[in-house]
Amino acid sequence: MPLPKISEARELSDEKLAQEILAIKRQLFQLRLQKATRQLEKPHQFRHARHRLAQLLTVETERKRAASQSPQEEK
Repeated sequence: MPLPKISEARELSDEKLAQEILAIKRQLFQLRLQKATRQLEKPHQFRHARHRLAQLLTVETERKRAASQSPQEEK
């Protein structure tokens, strides 16, 4: 399973982006729980989830910065 592309994250709406972030955080919690109880069979899922979360948070930050800079440019 290849790592997801950031271009896919940039195509998401703001609401869908927030939902995805929450879903990935829940998934990471479940993976940590499975690891602690020695039920984790696919440890590579940690890397994929953390990578995806970083992409989503990056896109969210980019959008927030763009939104905060837009009103300043108009003045």
